[in-house]
Amino acid sequence: MSDLATIAPPLPSVLTPGAPPGARDLPAYCGELFGQFTRADQRRWGEVYLRGLLAVPGRKTPARITEQVLGRRAVQQIQQFVNQSPWASAQVRGRLAGRMVRAFRAEAWSVDEVVFAKNGDRSVGVARQYAASQERTVNCQLALATSLVGHAGGVPVNWRLVLPSRWDRDEGLRSQAHLPDDERCRPRWSYVLEALDEMLDEWSLEPLPVLADWRGDGDPDPLLRGLEARGLGYVVQASPHTQVLLPRGRCTGPTLADLAAHAVRHTERTSVTWHDPVTERMCHSEFLTVPVLLRAERSPEGCPGVAPRVRMLLADWPYGRPQPRAYWLTNQPVRRLAEIVLLARLRRFAGEALGRMHDEFGLGDFEGRSFRGWHHHVTLASAALGFDMVRQQADERALSTPHA
Repeated sequence: MSDLATIAPPLPSVLTPGAPPGARDLPAYCGELFGQFTRADQRRWGEVYLRGLLAVPGRKTPARITEQVLGRRAVQQIQQFVNQSPWASAQVRGRLAGRMVRAFRAEAWSVDEVVFAKNGDRSVGVARQYAASQERTVNCQLALATSLVGHAGGVPVNWRLVLPSRWDRDEGLRSQAHLPDDERCRPRWSYVLEALDEMLDEWSLEPLPVLADWRGDGDPDPLLRGLEARGLGYVVQASPHTQVLLPRGRCTGPTLADLAAHAVRHTERTSVTWHDPVTERMCHSEFLTVPVLLRAERSPEGCPGVAPRVRMLLADWPYGRPQPRAYWLTNQPVRRLAEIVLLARLRRFAGEALGRMHDEFGLGDFEGRSFRGWHHHVTLASAALGFDMVRQQADERALSTPHA
């Protein structure tokens, strides 16, 4: 029996009014992403859903998507495609990542928390929990998105849903959300490293520096160790309260803020000027760089005789301010300070991409409750943004090509 209620009908040969620019290229794009689906109906419904995310104004509900794309309601069929059909979201993400690598020059991988606010408590992963990116407690799903970012923009290509501990204990909730047995509450760094391993080992992407905001986690050491073990560069924003070791053991319970205050008395700050590609303005600040040992590294992994890893603290500290504006931990060569600063600033492109996905491509509009459905939806929302990126790049190339 079909996993979809009915076979998806042929899509209209004439584009509907309000179809997105470049929509005539959409079938080829969908063929690239969905071509490995074993069933023709899955491929058709994938294109229906993607067209809806691109073209339907306002909320992208199953009813509105099918009404606008097909000219009639087919709610049950589209819901089955998203929530129940057993296509592998990871495979689609891998093909999306490969397509984005060809569409624009990615310079880093950015890891960002994404908050999906919810009213109820039955959707997979929902709990009342602290969202570090919003600095408050919210009834929500929390996810970690890994984006390809560069000066041309950003596209989230990999996703992990962070499970609260209550979802380990409640078998009723787990059953209703069809949560796989191996999905359990674990540290955030574990989700990040799992996603990066998938990108490196299964998708064969070229390794790039990793950017992350880790201010909501008091101990960035497990994440940094995992990145170092994989040979990855990183620029990770940390909380000023992160504990460190100061020279000669000065100060009780020293933090990154204490280290910066100690170092500024002995180290000159470096002036850096850079061009902001978003505002088209020249920006300027002063930066303090100093070696740092995280306090957790006093006895690395419980192995005596193993030297602690030395990283660099990069503090954005303009003259005249009593304390830095931001603290980053990095293993990048500090002799290329301007490049590190530009690298750190690329995270804003991931934030802008995720904002557009919410506003334009229905990222927060998923109404289902299942684990598989959530992953399918965020994957297709990423694909919608990716198509928009491909279209923009094609338009820019056409404008820059001289006409005969």
